[in-house]
Amino acid sequence: MLPAPTAPALDVVGLVVRRGDRTVLDDLDASFPSGAVTAVTGPNGSGKSTLLDVLAGAVEPTGGRVSRLQADRGLAYVTQSVPPTALPLTVRATVSMGRWPHRRWWRPLSRADRRVVDAQLERMAIADLADRPFDELSGGQRQRTLVALGLAQRAGVLLVDEPTAGVDARSAALVVSALADEAAAGAVVVHAAHDPEAIAAADRVLALGA
Repeated sequence: MLPAPTAPALDVVGLVVRRGDRTVLDDLDASFPSGAVTAVTGPNGSGKSTLLDVLAGAVEPTGGRVSRLQADRGLAYVTQSVPPTALPLTVRATVSMGRWPHRRWWRPLSRADRRVVDAQLERMAIADLADRPFDELSGGQRQRTLVALGLAQRAGVLLVDEPTAGVDARSAALVVSALADEAAAGAVVVHAAHDPEAIAAADRVLALGA
């Protein structure tokens, strides 16, 4: 059973984001507590990905305030899709990128880092694919690899954009289970979703309008 959510560890107040002449998010107030999975829902164009970009610090809001009270534990952001050719690496090397924030750039991964990587490969059922090139994977396998990369960061905040979109049932179940486990361990977990099963499995739902 998941622990009761604590006080918000990530929140936005009066958030406004404009892209050109279009207002994507307008005066949004939302809180994302640790110990819970929050699914962000809404139609295409409602600002789900933009909200995650703002929470991750990748996009500066036009107005409002963002508080990241869990930032001292780090933040991991798994974007919706990465072109296979963008990562000319093996599956293991891709997941190992999740440990880079914990190492100086010239230092090799430690034994402890490699254990974390191995654990996430097993968790996402891709250990048998560890030596395969990322660009040879199926869509579901690629998505599991990217989620494993995010999990390998062991961050206090985990943001995932559409983690179950277009993947097979097995991949979706593994991802949803991993997100729940991260929340149970005390992380702030926020993911954008259209998938009814992923939404139903979340502890909290934030619905954005068109």
